[in-house]
Amino acid sequence: MKNGLRFVWEEGTAQIEEKKSKFITTVRPVHSEEEALEMIAGLKKKYWDATHNCWAYCVGDRQQLQRCSDDGEPQGTAGRPMLEVILKQDVHDVCVVVTRYFGGTLLGAGGLVRAYSAATAAGLGAARILEKCKGKILTVRSDYSDSGKIQYILAQDQVPVLDTRYTDCVETDLAVDEETEGLMKKKITEATAGRAIWTEETEMEFALDGREVILL
Repeated sequence: MKNGLRFVWEEGTAQIEEKKSKFITTVRPVHSEEEALEMIAGLKKKYWDATHNCWAYCVGDRQQLQRCSDDGEPQGTAGRPMLEVILKQDVHDVCVVVTRYFGGTLLGAGGLVRAYSAATAAGLGAARILEKCKGKILTVRSDYSDSGKIQYILAQDQVPVLDTRYTDCVETDLAVDEETEGLMKKKITEATAGRAIWTEETEMEFALDGREVILL
């Protein structure tokens, strides 16, 4: 399947240390600027004694809403590097806050950029990030003699199978994105000489976590 829109399914937290300065990263999904600002305000309250609470977020299918803040760090050394990591990893609808407790040693501009970038990457790495796809649940009905061919095709193309029912025939539910649908129908129809029947199609959005399918 082709890559879909990447988003945070479960929030993540991480901590790194650089020359005794402690950087605590919080990553959460947000779906509006209001949600992002509420998260930032809550973490500033939680970490009220921190030296800085720098943040970055982007919202929208095209990451069209982008905001960031250095929160008192030298301009361009925190918020923008954090946002760049988010954009590079192509994560949507996400807010990242990096809380810094100063350790007594100045890091310099380059050191700050590296530290905030590393902290953001660590936070995203700790979060559960999935890919959202638009597609369909397809149900294919076949006789037992053709079921092995169908399972082989699905395995070869790494198409997720949601369910398989064995009665007087074999019914297999599979999740396909918009790009894969036509190809699967063509391959399975040709492999079974037209004996396989497509009995149901349901449009939906789903996320992939490896081979696991999460219906949204």
